[in-house]
Amino acid sequence: MERRTIGAAALEVGAIGLGCMPMSWAYSSSSQRGDRSLRTVHTALDAGANLLDTADMYGPFTNELLIGRVLKERRADAFVSTKVGLLVGDGHVVANGRPGYVRRACDASLRRLQTDVIDLYQLHRPDPEVPVEETWGAMAELVAAGKVRALGVSAMGARARRRGSAGARPDPYEGTIRQLERVQQVFPVSAVQAELSVWSPEALDRLLPWCASRGVGFLAGMPLGNGFLTGTLTPGGGFEPDDLRARHPRFTAEMMAANQPLVAGLRRVAGRHGDGVTPAQVALAWTLTAGRHVVPVPGTKRERWARENAGAAELTLTERDLREIGSLPGARGSWD
Repeated sequence: MERRTIGAAALEVGAIGLGCMPMSWAYSSSSQRGDRSLRTVHTALDAGANLLDTADMYGPFTNELLIGRVLKERRADAFVSTKVGLLVGDGHVVANGRPGYVRRACDASLRRLQTDVIDLYQLHRPDPEVPVEETWGAMAELVAAGKVRALGVSAMGARARRRGSAGARPDPYEGTIRQLERVQQVFPVSAVQAELSVWSPEALDRLLPWCASRGVGFLAGMPLGNGFLTGTLTPGGGFEPDDLRARHPRFTAEMMAANQPLVAGLRRVAGRHGDGVTPAQVALAWTLTAGRHVVPVPGTKRERWARENAGAAELTLTERDLREIGSLPGARGSWD
């Protein structure tokens, strides 16, 4: 698999990563099985998808424990990215960016992951009650202590929820960029993680160029549109109550039906590349064209999909493909 470099720290990773969250958080719990998830992680590593993305809040904690079982055997094969800054309570999530907590959380993550060092430690969300420079400073101390190799910021979920008075959409990442510029004064940002996909391309406008101009890597989260762009979901099929898509405005039966032209377009492109190519692989290959600093991190808990996703790194889209994907209608059912 092609290799890519994350940030000024020159951390080498595969062109496709593995988002481990669905194995224990936010998606249908009835299909979350530890042994199957372990096989999936091993399959991804075997295919060259060595970036394993997790967080202490996933589970909470169980996702890191799962990854730790793999790392105990295959630490040299993996690039480990985990996150800090969010606490899961009884039905709610709160931010905690206090320096003391960050230090304790890092030590706890290291124990669960069964490793001596975290390759990329990401701030999951800033704490509104703590200056972000203080949180980031504590994270930088972890680098100096040899517990962390590089630092990143997660900007997942930043969306434009309304249009301006003149009809123009405000930049959903304006606040993120301000935060990045502040923490850059304290310690270098090696990577930013944010949503990027065919149906959520907002990061292309300012956030991706900001990263590219500063040598900052970009981890493209949800590159398969929470599974919609795979073409395997049936409109009206429903989701389990604990599945985040059960409350997602693009996953109502009406909006899933309305957005089928996106999947149909990806399927047409896939068809030109051979019988074995899938819409999901086209969607991931499109994300890779956003820049050499971009690494998509699709989430899955199944071996089949991990193998298929990794194979997208070998797919080269043509100019015709890119024009056709670029002309597809924008997704409906968003936060306009």
